[in-house]
Amino acid sequence: MQLQIHNSLSGQKEAFKPMDPSNVRIYVCGPTVYNYVHIGNARPAVVFDAFVRLLRHLYPQVVYARNITDIDDKINHAAAAAGVDISQITQTYIEAYHQDMGALGVLPPDLEPKATDHLPEIIDLVERLIERGHAYESESHVLFAVDSMQDYGKLSKRKLDDMIAGARVEVASYKRNPLDFVLWKPSTDDLPGWNSPWGRGRPGWHIECTAMINRHLGATIDIHGGGHDLTFPHHENEIAQGTCAHEHPENYVNYWMHNGMITVEGEKMSKSLGNFITARELLQDYPAEQLRLALLSAQYRSSLNWSNQLLEQSKQSLDRFYGVLRDAGQVSQGQIDPEFLSALCDDFNSPQAIAQLHQLASAFYRSQDEQQKQQLAANLKASAQLLGLLDQQPNQWFQQEQQGKISTTQIEQLIADRATAKANREFAKADAIRQQLLDQGVVLEDSRDGTRWHWQ
Repeated sequence: MQLQIHNSLSGQKEAFKPMDPSNVRIYVCGPTVYNYVHIGNARPAVVFDAFVRLLRHLYPQVVYARNITDIDDKINHAAAAAGVDISQITQTYIEAYHQDMGALGVLPPDLEPKATDHLPEIIDLVERLIERGHAYESESHVLFAVDSMQDYGKLSKRKLDDMIAGARVEVASYKRNPLDFVLWKPSTDDLPGWNSPWGRGRPGWHIECTAMINRHLGATIDIHGGGHDLTFPHHENEIAQGTCAHEHPENYVNYWMHNGMITVEGEKMSKSLGNFITARELLQDYPAEQLRLALLSAQYRSSLNWSNQLLEQSKQSLDRFYGVLRDAGQVSQGQIDPEFLSALCDDFNSPQAIAQLHQLASAFYRSQDEQQKQQLAANLKASAQLLGLLDQQPNQWFQQEQQGKISTTQIEQLIADRATAKANREFAKADAIRQQLLDQGVVLEDSRDGTRWHWQ
């Protein structure tokens, strides 16, 4: 089935044609590790995790790299405030990121390069840009000369003259052009620094991704992903570095994919606005799979409004899907539904794919043929697992512990007491137990196979 991708560079949906179908290469910008990530930071991790699962279904080998930014002024400030070395800050939040993303079902990437491990590659790349006339040294800084690249701005669709006319950046004394961006900057004694041909200093933000891509994936890669907010200046500057550093410039990236932002009451969720919720906080209050489905519920390029309604809809969907698996009993190996796969191959249209899961659930409950029902349930599970969903047993989903609520042991004991009361024809007592459980948020369902329960 032909994969179509909306390429941010062309602004159009294109058929995906990898350079080498036996070795697809994708890079996604990862976290800057100075604090716990908010749920908006988790969206690209979940979206591209699911997208890479699709790529692995379609192609025999996929190399997926997602970096760690562990050199950054925000990290420096956090370390200074805590009175510790930056490595203590970064290691703490790298581990936290792994824990939170693992809980959300995000598989580890094949490669997770860190900026601090690639200083030689960064310095080498800066030197090449200077040699080729695309960068210059000034007052212990090294800057990329934006006007040395004829089509700078092609990703963000910005014209150089318009950017210069509308520039509100402070004109630093070491810049020839206010749009020139830093590749290397000096470090004072109280800041982290590394020796370089231009003195002790540290890299700018943009150069690290280009250096790591060149080192691990090559001069040109198939797909580069990240949040829409990275389009300019980060990814625009990556293109400048990645093409100008080579004697025979090719596409730095063939297909650019950008996920939309998470909003709260119409505003982008961000730490600077103070309207963020950390993934860790949400994981304490909601099942991880509910959060994962919520993050996949909108088409990845669209903004996603985070709300209680979104979370409730995600829970109801999972209740329905797991209800099918519970009612089907032992489910055999299924096949990915063709319409589900078609939706994902259409620029990773996850909401349409999820709608097809609902269609499979509806067909299951309409069918009177037990063999057909088994196949529909198996296909539902196989399809959902391509998105990293329905990996639990149904009872695990329905009976997972909820913080501050009655325990599973207490629930099972009350269900047993109710069964005894019914056997003794003490129906008022049985009804009272049902109501007692309902007051605790536990719903009972009597069936021919016994009494089942789930959270309300």
